Amino acid sequence: MVGASSLQPRLLSSFVGDRLLLSKQTHPRPFLYKPGNKHVSMQLSRTLSGLTNLLFNRRNLDEVPDAQRQRLRPGKLSPHRPVPDHIPRPPYVNSRQPPEIASGPEVHDEKGIECMRSSGKLAAQVLRYAGTLVKPGIKTDEIDQAVHQMIIDNGAYPSPLGYGGFPKSVCTSVNECICHGIPDSRALEDGDIINIDVTVYLNGYHGDTSATFFCGDVDDKAKKLVQVTEECLYRAISICAPGVEYKKIGKTIHDHADKYRYGVVRHFVGHGVGRVFHADPVVLHFSTQPDFELSALSSHFTNYVVLIIAGFLLAFTLSLVRYINILNANSGMFFSGNNDGGRMMLNQTFTIEPMLTIGSTNPVIWDDNWTVVTEDGSLSAQFEHTILITKDGAEILTQC
Repeated sequence: MVGASSLQPRLLSSFVGDRLLLSKQTHPRPFLYKPGNKHVSMQLSRTLSGLTNLLFNRRNLDEVPDAQRQRLRPGKLSPHRPVPDHIPRPPYVNSRQPPEIASGPEVHDEKGIECMRSSGKLAAQVLRYAGTLVKPGIKTDEIDQAVHQMIIDNGAYPSPLGYGGFPKSVCTSVNECICHGIPDSRALEDGDIINIDVTVYLNGYHGDTSATFFCGDVDDKAKKLVQVTEECLYRAISICAPGVEYKKIGKTIHDHADKYRYGVVRHFVGHGVGRVFHADPVVLHFSTQPDFELSALSSHFTNYVVLIIAGFLLAFTLSLVRYINILNANSGMFFSGNNDGGRMMLNQTFTIEPMLTIGSTNPVIWDDNWTVVTEDGSLSAQFEHTILITKDGAEILTQC
Protein backbone atom coordinates (compact mmCIF):
# COMPACT_ATOMS: atom_id res chain seq x y z
CA MET A 1 0.00 0.00 0.00
CA VAL A 2 2.57 2.57 -0.97
CA GLY A 3 1.68 6.18 -1.26
CA ALA A 4 -1.45 6.73 -3.29
CA SER A 5 -0.24 4.94 -6.40
CA SER A 6 -3.18 4.14 -8.67
CA LEU A 7 -1.49 0.97 -9.86
CA GLN A 8 -1.75 -0.79 -6.56
CA PRO A 9 -4.53 -3.26 -5.82
CA ARG A 10 -6.97 -1.92 -3.28
CA LEU A 11 -6.97 -5.09 -1.27
CA LEU A 12 -7.92 -4.53 2.31
CA SER A 13 -5.34 -5.24 4.96
CA SER A 14 -4.53 -8.72 6.13
CA PHE A 15 -6.83 -8.12 9.07
CA VAL A 16 -9.77 -7.38 6.81
CA GLY A 17 -9.12 -9.47 3.71
CA ASP A 18 -10.88 -9.43 0.38
CA ARG A 19 -14.41 -10.35 1.44
CA LEU A 20 -15.75 -10.72 -2.10
CA LEU A 21 -13.09 -13.17 -3.19
CA LEU A 22 -13.33 -15.20 0.00
CA SER A 23 -17.08 -15.64 0.01
CA LYS A 24 -18.29 -19.24 0.20
CA GLN A 25 -21.30 -18.37 -1.94
CA THR A 26 -21.39 -19.50 -5.55
CA HIS A 27 -21.19 -16.57 -7.95
CA PRO A 28 -22.53 -16.98 -11.50
CA ARG A 29 -20.20 -14.33 -12.94
CA PRO A 30 -16.42 -14.65 -13.45
CA PHE A 31 -15.90 -10.99 -12.50
CA LEU A 32 -17.36 -9.38 -9.42
CA TYR A 33 -17.37 -5.63 -8.94
CA LYS A 34 -18.88 -3.83 -5.98
CA PRO A 35 -19.27 -0.06 -6.36
CA GLY A 36 -16.92 1.82 -4.09
CA ASN A 37 -14.49 -1.08 -3.63
CA LYS A 38 -12.33 -0.03 -6.59
CA HIS A 39 -11.38 -3.57 -7.46
CA VAL A 40 -12.57 -6.50 -9.50
CA SER A 41 -12.74 -9.94 -7.95
CA MET A 42 -12.05 -12.82 -10.33
CA GLN A 43 -13.96 -16.02 -9.56
CA LEU A 44 -12.12 -19.09 -10.87
CA SER A 45 -13.47 -22.58 -11.20
CA ARG A 46 -11.95 -25.18 -8.87
CA THR A 47 -10.05 -26.77 -11.79
CA LEU A 48 -8.64 -23.47 -12.97
CA SER A 49 -7.80 -22.30 -9.46
CA GLY A 50 -5.95 -25.59 -8.95
CA LEU A 51 -3.86 -24.89 -12.03
CA THR A 52 -3.20 -21.39 -10.73
CA ASN A 53 -1.97 -22.93 -7.49
CA LEU A 54 0.44 -25.09 -9.47
CA LEU A 55 1.77 -22.21 -11.57
CA PHE A 56 2.19 -19.70 -8.78
CA ASN A 57 3.11 -22.12 -5.97
CA ARG A 58 5.20 -25.12 -7.00
CA ARG A 59 3.90 -27.90 -4.79
CA ASN A 60 2.88 -31.52 -5.23
CA LEU A 61 -0.84 -31.52 -5.90
CA ASP A 62 -1.16 -34.96 -4.30
CA GLU A 63 -0.28 -33.54 -0.89
CA VAL A 64 -3.26 -33.95 1.45
CA PRO A 65 -3.96 -32.82 5.01
CA ASP A 66 -3.26 -35.16 7.89
CA ALA A 67 -6.17 -37.62 7.99
CA GLN A 68 -5.77 -38.01 11.76
CA ARG A 69 -6.33 -34.31 12.40
CA GLN A 70 -9.91 -33.12 12.54
CA ARG A 71 -10.80 -29.89 10.82
CA LEU A 72 -11.57 -26.84 12.91
CA ARG A 73 -15.09 -26.14 14.05
CA PRO A 74 -16.41 -22.94 15.63
CA GLY A 75 -16.61 -22.93 19.41
CA LYS A 76 -18.62 -20.78 21.79
CA LEU A 77 -17.70 -17.15 22.37
CA SER A 78 -17.40 -15.66 25.83
CA PRO A 79 -19.05 -12.33 26.72
CA HIS A 80 -17.50 -9.04 25.66
CA ARG A 81 -14.48 -8.01 27.74
CA PRO A 82 -14.58 -4.39 28.92
CA VAL A 83 -11.81 -1.83 28.58
CA PRO A 84 -11.47 0.86 31.30
CA ASP A 85 -12.87 4.22 30.29
CA HIS A 86 -9.59 6.05 30.85
CA ILE A 87 -7.81 4.09 28.10
CA PRO A 88 -7.92 5.94 24.74
CA ARG A 89 -9.67 4.06 21.95
CA PRO A 90 -8.98 4.09 18.21
CA PRO A 91 -11.57 6.02 16.17
CA TYR A 92 -13.05 2.88 14.58
CA VAL A 93 -14.21 1.31 17.85
CA ASN A 94 -17.97 0.73 18.04
CA SER A 95 -18.37 0.96 14.25
CA ARG A 96 -19.59 -2.25 12.61
CA GLN A 97 -17.86 -1.35 9.36
CA PRO A 98 -14.06 -1.58 9.13
CA PRO A 99 -12.49 1.70 7.99
CA GLU A 100 -10.94 2.08 4.57
CA ILE A 101 -7.17 1.81 4.28
CA ALA A 102 -5.79 5.28 4.96
CA SER A 103 -4.29 6.93 1.91
CA GLY A 104 -0.60 7.75 2.16
CA PRO A 105 2.27 6.07 4.00
CA GLU A 106 2.94 6.27 7.73
CA VAL A 107 6.08 8.43 7.92
CA HIS A 108 7.07 9.73 11.36
CA ASP A 109 9.05 12.48 13.06
CA GLU A 110 11.26 11.70 16.07
CA LYS A 111 8.35 11.77 18.50
CA GLY A 112 6.29 9.49 16.30
CA ILE A 113 9.18 7.04 15.98
CA GLU A 114 9.53 6.83 19.75
CA CYS A 115 5.79 6.23 20.08
CA MET A 116 6.02 3.48 17.48
CA ARG A 117 8.91 1.89 19.36
CA SER A 118 6.85 1.92 22.55
CA SER A 119 3.76 0.36 20.98
CA GLY A 120 5.87 -2.16 19.10
CA LYS A 121 7.74 -3.18 22.23
CA LEU A 122 4.53 -3.69 24.17
CA ALA A 123 3.03 -5.76 21.34
CA ALA A 124 6.16 -7.93 21.32
CA GLN A 125 6.03 -8.43 25.08
CA VAL A 126 2.36 -9.39 24.94
CA LEU A 127 3.01 -11.84 22.10
CA ARG A 128 5.89 -13.45 23.94
CA TYR A 129 3.71 -13.86 27.03
CA ALA A 130 0.86 -15.29 24.96
CA GLY A 131 3.25 -17.84 23.50
CA THR A 132 4.13 -19.14 26.96
CA LEU A 133 0.46 -20.00 27.49
CA VAL A 134 0.29 -22.36 24.52
CA LYS A 135 -0.11 -25.94 25.73
CA PRO A 136 -2.55 -28.81 25.22
CA GLY A 137 -5.86 -28.15 26.96
CA ILE A 138 -5.79 -24.36 27.09
CA LYS A 139 -8.69 -22.65 25.35
CA THR A 140 -8.01 -19.95 22.82
CA ASP A 141 -10.48 -17.79 24.77
CA GLU A 142 -8.20 -18.10 27.81
CA ILE A 143 -5.34 -16.79 25.69
CA ASP A 144 -7.53 -13.87 24.66
CA GLN A 145 -8.41 -13.15 28.28
CA ALA A 146 -4.74 -13.08 29.30
CA VAL A 147 -3.75 -10.91 26.34
CA HIS A 148 -6.63 -8.52 26.96
CA GLN A 149 -5.68 -8.09 30.61
CA MET A 150 -1.98 -7.53 29.92
CA ILE A 151 -2.70 -4.90 27.29
CA ILE A 152 -5.10 -2.85 29.41
CA ASP A 153 -2.82 -3.22 32.46
CA ASN A 154 -0.22 -1.35 30.41
CA GLY A 155 -2.63 1.46 29.56
CA ALA A 156 -3.14 0.34 25.96
CA TYR A 157 -6.13 -0.73 23.90
CA PRO A 158 -6.28 -4.11 22.08
CA SER A 159 -6.57 -2.90 18.49
CA PRO A 160 -8.61 -5.84 17.08
CA LEU A 161 -11.40 -5.39 19.65
CA GLY A 162 -14.28 -3.67 17.91
CA TYR A 163 -12.50 -3.37 14.55
CA GLY A 164 -15.35 -3.82 12.09
CA GLY A 165 -17.18 -5.78 14.74
CA PHE A 166 -14.34 -8.18 15.59
CA PRO A 167 -15.37 -9.49 19.02
CA LYS A 168 -12.05 -10.29 20.69
CA SER A 169 -8.70 -8.71 21.58
CA VAL A 170 -6.38 -11.04 19.67
CA CYS A 171 -6.52 -13.36 16.66
CA THR A 172 -5.81 -17.06 17.31
CA SER A 173 -5.45 -19.05 14.09
CA VAL A 174 -5.05 -22.80 14.63
CA ASN A 175 -3.78 -25.38 12.10
CA GLU A 176 -5.58 -24.76 8.77
CA CYS A 177 -6.73 -21.29 9.84
CA ILE A 178 -4.83 -18.82 7.66
CA CYS A 179 -5.70 -15.75 9.71
CA HIS A 180 -8.33 -13.91 11.78
CA GLY A 181 -9.29 -16.83 13.97
CA ILE A 182 -11.65 -15.74 16.76
CA PRO A 183 -10.73 -17.00 20.25
CA ASP A 184 -13.42 -19.30 21.58
CA SER A 185 -14.09 -22.37 23.72
CA ARG A 186 -11.95 -24.72 21.63
CA ALA A 187 -9.08 -26.22 23.60
CA LEU A 188 -5.71 -26.64 21.93
CA GLU A 189 -4.65 -30.20 21.26
CA ASP A 190 -1.27 -31.90 21.26
CA GLY A 191 0.30 -31.40 17.83
CA ASP A 192 -1.55 -28.18 16.96
CA ILE A 193 0.15 -25.10 15.62
CA ILE A 194 -1.33 -21.70 16.45
CA ASN A 195 -0.67 -18.22 15.13
CA ILE A 196 -1.27 -15.50 17.70
CA ASP A 197 -1.69 -12.02 16.20
CA VAL A 198 -1.32 -9.13 18.66
CA THR A 199 -1.90 -5.44 17.99
CA VAL A 200 -1.88 -2.75 20.66
CA TYR A 201 -2.91 0.91 20.52
CA LEU A 202 -0.65 2.89 22.84
CA ASN A 203 -0.37 6.68 23.00
CA GLY A 204 -2.14 6.98 19.67
CA TYR A 205 0.00 4.48 17.74
CA HIS A 206 -0.51 0.83 16.77
CA GLY A 207 2.11 -1.90 17.12
CA ASP A 208 1.30 -5.09 15.17
CA THR A 209 3.00 -8.50 15.33
CA SER A 210 2.31 -12.22 15.17
CA ALA A 211 4.05 -15.59 15.45
CA THR A 212 3.16 -19.25 15.07
CA PHE A 213 3.71 -21.47 18.11
CA PHE A 214 3.89 -25.23 18.67
CA CYS A 215 1.43 -26.93 21.00
CA GLY A 216 2.95 -30.02 22.55
CA ASP A 217 4.55 -32.60 20.25
CA VAL A 218 4.32 -31.21 16.71
CA ASP A 219 5.25 -33.35 13.71
CA ASP A 220 8.18 -32.55 11.44
CA LYS A 221 5.96 -31.47 8.55
CA ALA A 222 4.38 -28.73 10.65
CA LYS A 223 7.72 -27.71 12.17
CA LYS A 224 9.25 -27.26 8.72
CA LEU A 225 6.35 -25.12 7.52
CA VAL A 226 6.65 -22.85 10.55
CA GLN A 227 10.44 -22.63 10.19
CA VAL A 228 10.31 -21.65 6.52
CA THR A 229 7.53 -19.11 7.11
CA GLU A 230 9.63 -17.37 9.74
CA GLU A 231 12.64 -17.45 7.42
CA CYS A 232 10.53 -15.80 4.71
CA LEU A 233 9.70 -12.93 7.05
CA TYR A 234 13.29 -12.26 8.07
CA ARG A 235 14.60 -12.58 4.52
CA ALA A 236 12.04 -10.01 3.41
CA ILE A 237 12.98 -7.63 6.23
CA SER A 238 16.65 -7.95 5.30
CA ILE A 239 16.13 -6.39 1.86
CA CYS A 240 14.18 -3.37 3.14
CA ALA A 241 15.79 0.08 2.99
CA PRO A 242 15.01 3.56 1.67
CA GLY A 243 14.37 3.47 -2.08
CA VAL A 244 13.78 -0.28 -2.31
CA GLU A 245 10.69 -1.29 -4.29
CA TYR A 246 7.95 -2.91 -2.23
CA LYS A 247 7.47 -5.64 -4.81
CA LYS A 248 10.88 -7.06 -3.88
CA ILE A 249 9.34 -8.15 -0.58
CA GLY A 250 6.96 -10.45 -2.44
CA LYS A 251 9.67 -11.84 -4.68
CA THR A 252 11.94 -12.58 -1.72
CA ILE A 253 9.18 -14.40 0.14
CA HIS A 254 7.88 -16.30 -2.86
CA ASP A 255 11.33 -17.41 -4.02
CA HIS A 256 12.16 -18.87 -0.61
CA ALA A 257 8.78 -20.57 -0.21
CA ASP A 258 9.12 -22.12 -3.66
CA LYS A 259 12.31 -23.89 -2.62
CA TYR A 260 10.26 -25.95 -0.18
CA ARG A 261 7.17 -26.22 -2.41
CA TYR A 262 4.99 -24.20 -0.05
CA GLY A 263 2.12 -22.05 -1.23
CA VAL A 264 2.06 -18.30 -0.59
CA VAL A 265 -1.37 -16.91 0.29
CA ARG A 266 -2.13 -14.05 -2.08
CA HIS A 267 -5.38 -12.67 -0.68
CA PHE A 268 -4.04 -11.11 2.53
CA VAL A 269 -1.38 -8.47 2.75
CA GLY A 270 0.91 -6.41 4.93
CA HIS A 271 0.14 -2.74 5.42
CA GLY A 272 1.27 0.60 6.67
CA VAL A 273 0.72 0.97 10.39
CA GLY A 274 1.13 3.79 12.90
CA ARG A 275 -1.42 6.40 13.83
CA VAL A 276 -3.93 4.28 11.94
CA PHE A 277 -4.24 0.50 12.06
CA HIS A 278 -4.16 0.02 8.28
CA ALA A 279 -2.58 2.48 5.87
CA ASP A 280 -0.69 2.54 2.60
CA PRO A 281 1.31 0.72 1.32
CA VAL A 282 -0.33 -2.60 0.53
CA VAL A 283 2.55 -5.06 1.02
CA LEU A 284 2.10 -8.07 -1.23
CA HIS A 285 3.82 -11.31 -0.27
CA PHE A 286 3.93 -12.98 -3.69
CA SER A 287 5.99 -12.58 -6.84
CA THR A 288 5.28 -10.27 -9.73
CA GLN A 289 5.11 -13.16 -12.19
CA PRO A 290 4.37 -16.87 -11.74
CA ASP A 291 7.60 -18.76 -11.10
CA PHE A 292 6.93 -21.22 -13.89
CA GLU A 293 9.22 -23.96 -15.17
CA LEU A 294 8.12 -26.44 -17.83
CA SER A 295 9.94 -29.25 -16.03
CA ALA A 296 8.07 -28.48 -12.81
CA LEU A 297 4.76 -28.59 -14.63
CA SER A 298 5.48 -31.71 -16.68
CA SER A 299 6.49 -33.67 -13.59
CA HIS A 300 2.86 -33.53 -12.47
CA PHE A 301 1.48 -35.15 -15.63
CA THR A 302 1.96 -38.66 -16.90
CA ASN A 303 1.01 -38.27 -20.55
CA TYR A 304 1.13 -35.72 -23.35
CA VAL A 305 -2.64 -35.44 -23.66
CA VAL A 306 -3.02 -34.02 -20.17
CA LEU A 307 -0.04 -31.74 -20.77
CA ILE A 308 -1.69 -30.34 -23.91
CA ILE A 309 -4.92 -29.74 -22.00
CA ALA A 310 -2.96 -27.98 -19.28
CA GLY A 311 -1.33 -25.84 -21.96
CA PHE A 312 -4.71 -24.71 -23.21
CA LEU A 313 -5.78 -23.92 -19.65
CA LEU A 314 -2.57 -21.96 -19.11
CA ALA A 315 -3.15 -19.95 -22.28
CA PHE A 316 -6.70 -19.25 -21.20
CA THR A 317 -5.54 -18.15 -17.74
CA LEU A 318 -2.93 -15.76 -19.14
CA SER A 319 -5.45 -14.34 -21.62
CA LEU A 320 -7.86 -13.79 -18.76
CA VAL A 321 -5.20 -11.94 -16.80
CA ARG A 322 -4.45 -9.71 -19.78
CA TYR A 323 -8.16 -9.00 -20.18
CA ILE A 324 -8.46 -8.00 -16.54
CA ASN A 325 -5.45 -5.71 -16.82
CA ILE A 326 -7.10 -4.02 -19.81
CA LEU A 327 -10.23 -3.56 -17.71
CA ASN A 328 -8.12 -2.03 -14.98
CA ALA A 329 -6.43 0.43 -17.29
CA ASN A 330 -9.72 1.55 -18.80
CA SER A 331 -11.91 1.66 -15.72
CA GLY A 332 -9.64 2.54 -12.82
CA MET A 333 -10.32 -0.80 -11.13
CA PHE A 334 -7.54 -2.96 -9.77
CA PHE A 335 -6.23 -6.49 -10.24
CA SER A 336 -4.04 -8.06 -7.59
CA GLY A 337 -0.74 -8.11 -9.44
CA ASN A 338 2.56 -7.10 -7.90
CA ASN A 339 4.00 -4.74 -10.49
CA ASP A 340 3.80 -1.43 -8.68
CA GLY A 341 7.01 0.57 -8.61
CA GLY A 342 6.44 2.22 -5.23
CA ARG A 343 9.50 2.55 -3.02
CA MET A 344 10.17 2.55 0.71
CA MET A 345 10.70 5.85 2.48
CA LEU A 346 12.93 6.89 5.37
CA ASN A 347 11.12 6.83 8.75
CA GLN A 348 8.21 4.86 7.30
CA THR A 349 6.51 2.03 9.22
CA PHE A 350 4.64 -0.96 7.81
CA THR A 351 4.11 -4.66 8.45
CA ILE A 352 5.33 -7.72 6.60
CA GLU A 353 3.28 -10.82 7.41
CA PRO A 354 3.68 -13.79 5.03
CA MET A 355 1.23 -16.69 5.22
CA LEU A 356 2.40 -20.03 3.82
CA THR A 357 0.50 -23.28 3.31
CA ILE A 358 1.42 -26.92 2.79
CA GLY A 359 -1.47 -27.46 0.38
CA SER A 360 -4.01 -25.21 -1.27
CA THR A 361 -3.70 -21.44 -0.96
CA ASN A 362 -7.37 -20.96 -1.76
CA PRO A 363 -9.04 -19.36 1.28
CA VAL A 364 -12.55 -19.99 2.59
CA ILE A 365 -14.19 -17.64 5.07
CA TRP A 366 -16.53 -18.90 7.78
CA ASP A 367 -19.99 -17.56 8.45
CA ASP A 368 -18.56 -15.34 11.21
CA ASN A 369 -17.10 -13.23 8.36
CA TRP A 370 -13.63 -13.34 9.93
CA THR A 371 -12.15 -16.83 10.28
CA VAL A 372 -10.22 -17.77 7.11
CA VAL A 373 -9.19 -21.39 6.51
CA THR A 374 -7.48 -23.27 3.69
CA GLU A 375 -9.85 -24.83 1.19
CA ASP A 376 -8.41 -28.33 1.60
CA GLY A 377 -7.78 -28.20 5.35
CA SER A 378 -3.99 -28.15 4.96
CA LEU A 379 -1.80 -26.42 7.53
CA SER A 380 -0.99 -22.72 7.34
CA ALA A 381 1.58 -20.64 9.24
CA GLN A 382 2.24 -16.91 9.57
CA PHE A 383 4.78 -14.53 11.11
CA GLU A 384 4.59 -10.74 11.26
CA HIS A 385 6.66 -7.76 12.35
CA THR A 386 6.20 -4.01 12.25
CA ILE A 387 9.33 -2.43 10.81
CA LEU A 388 10.77 1.09 10.60
CA ILE A 389 12.74 2.07 7.50
CA THR A 390 16.04 3.64 8.60
CA LYS A 391 18.99 5.03 6.68
CA ASP A 392 20.83 1.76 7.25
CA GLY A 393 17.96 -0.59 6.35
CA ALA A 394 15.10 -1.63 8.61
CA GLU A 395 14.57 -1.70 12.36
CA ILE A 396 12.22 -4.34 13.75
CA LEU A 397 9.95 -2.54 16.21
CA THR A 398 8.07 -5.60 17.46
CA GLN A 399 10.77 -7.60 19.14
CA CYS A 400 11.97 -7.71 22.72
